[in-house]
Amino acid sequence: MLSEQKQTILNKISEYERQGIFDKDVEDDPPYTTLLPHKVDYLNKKPFSELKSKLAYKLGERFYHRLEKKGEILLKAVYGKENFKKVSGGAIITCNHFAFYDNYFIAKTFKKELGKHGLYKVIREGNYTGFRGFYGFLFRHARTLPLSSNIQTMKKFYSALSTLLTRGEKILIYPEQAMWWNYRKPRPYKNGAFRFAVKNKVPIIPMFMAMEDTEKKDSDGYPVQAVSLFILPPISYDDKLSEKENEKVMAEKNYNAVKSLYEKFYSVPLSYGDDK
Repeated sequence: MLSEQKQTILNKISEYERQGIFDKDVEDDPPYTTLLPHKVDYLNKKPFSELKSKLAYKLGERFYHRLEKKGEILLKAVYGKENFKKVSGGAIITCNHFAFYDNYFIAKTFKKELGKHGLYKVIREGNYTGFRGFYGFLFRHARTLPLSSNIQTMKKFYSALSTLLTRGEKILIYPEQAMWWNYRKPRPYKNGAFRFAVKNKVPIIPMFMAMEDTEKKDSDGYPVQAVSLFILPPISYDDKLSEKENEKVMAEKNYNAVKSLYEKFYSVPLSYGDDK
């Protein structure tokens, strides 16, 4: 029997798409508080912060690996790994966001290339301060970089982001902003990922995950998705352009590349509001 909760989410996605609203959350997450500067240690400088980070990252890997072994999540294929390897230093990774596990597929695919720290992920404030238990521990410690509605915390965030990129880390940012469950289309981008790339003069590594139904059903009665991960050619900062121009150009190149890939993979033109 199909889950009523998931059907409600799908209905909300369809309604938002018809209205042209693409960056709004569709799931009812727990209430959360404002993230204050002293409540986050972006660079793990406090005692035990790095230990907790390593533990959370390892626990997350094991958790997702168990889901893979049980067939509850499936990475079918990876294309374009050579494009990732073209970038030796720090970079912003962009990708569509459709499931809680999608970042794991990136971290798993490039575990060797990412090095000892693994994949850093920019997350929403509510994920960091709203969740408790196991998921809360992962959200707070597994190489996550939470945003905040507090200006002073965001200053701390920007500084940490620059430090990590200078150090050569790869940072995943979902430019669509909200997670839409099993939504296959690329959505219009917010500017944040590209602004961060421009400010730090690092490239964008565009990625896109395409999905296909399998015969296996998940716990909600819907088909488990076979995911194909595509890594597209990196988009570099252009010294001949202004920061604003770079931001616009990089975002457009990213979106157009992903749009073309979507249309080729699914053999349909990208359009919104048609429930396809």
